[in-house]
Amino acid sequence: MSKPGPKPFYHEGIRFECQGSGKCCTSRGSYGFVYLTQSDVKRLADHFGLSVAQFKKQYCGSKDGRVFLMDPPEANGDCIFLEGGNRCGTYVARPEQCRTWPFWPENMKAKTWRREIESYCPGVGKGRLHTREEIETILRNQEQD
Repeated sequence: MSKPGPKPFYHEGIRFECQGSGKCCTSRGSYGFVYLTQSDVKRLADHFGLSVAQFKKQYCGSKDGRVFLMDPPEANGDCIFLEGGNRCGTYVARPEQCRTWPFWPENMKAKTWRREIESYCPGVGKGRLHTREEIETILRNQEQD
């Protein structure tokens, strides 16, 4: 029988609630892609009253079969839908990648969490407790995309 590994730093859960700071939507020195699922594209197209084809032509790029939001030069690496520096212009229709912040695989390492997420995102430590099980379900679902 194998020994169980160490518990993840979030084994007792993490309190998180979006505070609307827009910090997760801004560039921190490097551009990050907002990848879109087919459901995201449809939801966003509906939100703007566009066809899927129109939405993709106006707002998306594609590479290696993956669709992502374009980063026009005037956005300076920030999300194209960020309004007023801290408000998501598509919050109700936002992509799944945005809905799952900060529970992304690359963020869920203790060092990364402490250095880059906890110290940066004002929603950490606030709101309801997201259990270890919930977090791990979110992480698993992202791996399937």
